[in-house]
Parts: sequence; C-alpha cells; structure tokens
Amino acid sequence: MSKRRVVITGLGMVTPVGNDCETSWQSMLDGKSGIDKISAFDATGYPSEIAGEVKSFNGQTHLTGKELRKMDRFIQLGMVAGIDAIRDSGLEIDESNADMAGVYIGAGIGGVGSIESTSQILHTKGFRRVSPFYIPMSIINMVSGNLSIMHGLRGPNLACVTACTTGTHAIGEASRMIEYGDADIMVAGGTEAAVTAGSMAGFGMARALSRNNDYPQEASRPWDKGRDGFVLGEGAGVLVLEELEYAKKRGARIYAELAGFGVSGDAHHMTQPSPGGEGAARCMNHAMRNAGLNHEDVQYLNAHGTSTPLGDIAETMAVKRSFGDHAQKLAVSSIKSMIGHLLGAAGGVEAVTTALSIYHGKIPPTINLTDPDPECDLDYVPNIARDLEIKAALSNSFGFGGTNGTLAFRKF
Repeated sequence: MSKRRVVITGLGMVTPVGNDCETSWQSMLDGKSGIDKISAFDATGYPSEIAGEVKSFNGQTHLTGKELRKMDRFIQLGMVAGIDAIRDSGLEIDESNADMAGVYIGAGIGGVGSIESTSQILHTKGFRRVSPFYIPMSIINMVSGNLSIMHGLRGPNLACVTACTTGTHAIGEASRMIEYGDADIMVAGGTEAAVTAGSMAGFGMARALSRNNDYPQEASRPWDKGRDGFVLGEGAGVLVLEELEYAKKRGARIYAELAGFGVSGDAHHMTQPSPGGEGAARCMNHAMRNAGLNHEDVQYLNAHGTSTPLGDIAETMAVKRSFGDHAQKLAVSSIKSMIGHLLGAAGGVEAVTTALSIYHGKIPPTINLTDPDPECDLDYVPNIARDLEIKAALSNSFGFGGTNGTLAFRKF
C-alpha cells in the first residue's frame, strides 16, 4: 500500500520555562532561561548543583489527587502534556474511532525518583512499607497506559526507551503506524523527571554535566567556546498525529506535516558520537529521503545541541557532511540553551517547538552564544528569536549507545 500522509493537529508541553504549551513557547521566543539551583533536594557539593526544573507544577489541574499519588513525576508530566495535546487537537474519542487511536510515549530513565525513594524505604523500614503502586509508578510504558485508559484509546499502546533519542523515536514510530494503516490517530512524545540525587550524582561523576554552578542561567551554552557540559532538565512534549484525510474530514487545525523519519546507529562508543558526525549525518539523510525532501528544501534545523564539548562539534560536522554547501544557509538553534537537556523528553519538546516554528514562522534562539567555538561555525540563531518562513525543517536527537533519530517536517 502507498504511504499515508501524517499531520500534526495537537500540541502539549511542560518545560522549565512554562507549565503549558503557550507559556513555554513564548518564553523560548523571549530567550528566557529556566535553569537555576536545584530545589528538589540539597545538591550542595555535587559536581553540578543546577538543573532545569519544572516550576510550580500542579498536576491537579488535570488529574485527581488519588491519581497523582499513584504516578511518579515523569508520568504526571507526561499525562499533563498528553491531555493538553488531545484538548488542543479538538479530538473526540468514541466508538467510531477508538480502535484506530493509539498512544506512543516513552522516557529515557522513567521512574528513577520512585526507585530511589523506594530503595531507601526498603532498606530503612522493610518491605512491608513499600507501596503496592511502586511498580506501575516506575515503569516507562505507564504514561501510554494511563493516557489510553483515561481517553479510551484502544489502538496501538506502546512505549520505547532509547536514552536521549526516546521522544523522537516514539514520534517517528507512531507516524509510521499511521502511514501503514495500523492507526488513524496517535498521541506521541516523550517525558522525563530525572532531577534526582542519584541521576545528578551519576551524570556528575561521568563528567557529563556543566559545573558552572555560580551562573546557572548561563551554564547551558551550545556551540559556545565556554561550554563545559549539559544541564539536566525535566519536562514532557506530546503531539497528536493524524492521517491527513482523517484530519481534513473533521476540519482539524494542522500545524505541520510530519513528512519523514530517519534512524541510524553510530556503532562506535557508549557515550561519544561517531567521528565527524557520520552516524548523525546518515540519520538526517534517511529522514529527508523518507520525506521526499532535497537538502536545499530545508530552512531550519532544531538541533540536538546539548552544550557538550564533543557533541556540539560532532553535530556541526554532521550537518556539513549531510548538507554540503547548503549547511551555511540553514538556521540552526538549540532550545536546550534555555531548558537544559530533558533526556527522553527532549525529542518530544523539540518536535513541538519545531511544529510551532513552522506554523508561526518564528525560530527560538540559542541563548548564551557569546563567544562561538571556531569549530562550530554555522548560523545558530544567537540570542534573539528570528522570523523566517519555513517550508521544511528537521529535528535531531542523539542518545547514549549511539542511537540517532531525525524527524522531517513540512509546512502544510
């Protein structure tokens, strides 16, 4: 059968710069940083004492207190973003469409907060004090499970775990389920809430995190000479995807077309990118081929852009390897400069912002880019948002283990 077209009709996100899509988007356009000293626990003395936390989060705007008590924070964030995306789409799920409506939301680490706290309870108070909800609070597919139960989504019910590429892979795989007829509607994205003592210690001892503890809002600085590691963040980003004719028939607002999806593996190193960005370049090429796009058709790249010394250079080299001379004509930006690295949620939030960039003709900036690394010499939209008509755009995600994902979007 021929490939069916997939469009984006609903958006939801919760980020360190806003508890809803509209607030987060405007904060990003304004170049606002959501990074500060950690409030979830006392991180004094840790290698990195800063993070992009979701502030003043109140899940009771969407869920009952009883429901929230059974959910780790990553599930709560994912549920709020998913509920918002469904509301934004205007979809009504009933007997006529429930069997062809599914959900695909992943996380890179999942319920690490519940795992850490339960481990402490087990060793200090004994097994009888462990919550009976511990397992469903912790496992990654329970965002998809809870959202499908709440909204009666009886189609595909899936989750994936591919480190920092999770959100992108979930969205891409969900789009393929629509393309090939397994569903007409998919709610897809990523969520994460890993700002915990264990995570900060682990990433910190691996020397992956920025140690710019005195100036938190300046710590995440992709492509800048002064970058010294990524800043951990939390949040969720979810999209509603629909088959084009289905969306048109119900008169849905369409933000953009999700035209292509590419994947690749570096097969090189557990945490470092392949030399010259070779794996990432292949991934972008796969996505554009799947979308039927030429390199010259693309105006914008929402980059992985983590603010790590090796990663930023590798992605720059990958863009040049893939796009050739056209790389210098691309607008490239990283919202991680404002919200930090959301791990499994990064691809979800970045897909939401890429769709909004196409829809509104606006590109969020890369803030804190004041002294560019000479090896990072593309147009990174420094410090100030830009108006630009975007006909096609890419969004990149790369994860530990050498797993890569790219989404290709087209203006509808």
